[in-house]
Amino acid sequence: MNAAGRGDAPGSGRYGEAVFRPGQPDEGGRVDLGALAYDDITLARLRALGAGPGWRCLDVGAGTGTVSRRLLDEAGVTSVLAVDRDVRFLTGRPVPGLDVLEADVTAPDFDPGRFRLVHARFVLMHLPERLRLVTALAGLVEPGGVLVLGDAVDLTSDRAPDNPYARVMRAMWQGLRDTIGTDVTWVPSCPRLLRDAGLAPVAAEIHVPPLQPGSPISRFWADTWERSRETMLATGLVDDAAVDAAIRYLDSDACAALSAGLLTAWGRKPAET
Repeated sequence: MNAAGRGDAPGSGRYGEAVFRPGQPDEGGRVDLGALAYDDITLARLRALGAGPGWRCLDVGAGTGTVSRRLLDEAGVTSVLAVDRDVRFLTGRPVPGLDVLEADVTAPDFDPGRFRLVHARFVLMHLPERLRLVTALAGLVEPGGVLVLGDAVDLTSDRAPDNPYARVMRAMWQGLRDTIGTDVTWVPSCPRLLRDAGLAPVAAEIHVPPLQPGSPISRFWADTWERSRETMLATGLVDDAAVDAAIRYLDSDACAALSAGLLTAWGRKPAET
């Protein structure tokens, strides 16, 4: 996943540098826990949209490459170009048909070609240029192809029941906003943004994995909070005791909360006439 710097202003850090550094021990394992929670729903949607033999695909912010590899292994696409600003998790697991490109998608000259499928999951929410990038990514889709964007939907609103999970999640979103500019408030508008980028038809769906003791998503959040603990404490919304209590809560039968959802939106580029 990528983020762009903006000097020393609040939110000017970069994903992978200010937080969630790939060089941290087992950062790839944390990313893979998220993949276990969301990959099945992502692959089902990509295949339902037609991804299969003959398709050239672009996977933006590919992380550890789980979606890229499953597109090749299960959907049988012809090739996948996996792009990330740090590709250490991609180059360590090569497979036939998978090409790896170390690049920053926010760069004005980023133009790796045209693809039948362009996919980005949990990427744009961390990028201040997200609105421009929707249009830029749509420009990489060949006529008749599809752009698929997935980002988080926060369900810990002020009306949600107060519990240890909700308190720490609110602090996490605020800490990431202050540190690297993460923003999920725009995500419900993604279908309209795809339509504004010239894609039609467009549609969207939301998947919310259940929080259960020991589940991949519960372990993902616990690990994510540990790695972003400093940024959460800096908000003043929680202290160490609150973070520890939330981690215990996730792993208990007392847990009664909604995880952040994955909103997946897609649009098709009109075929040439």
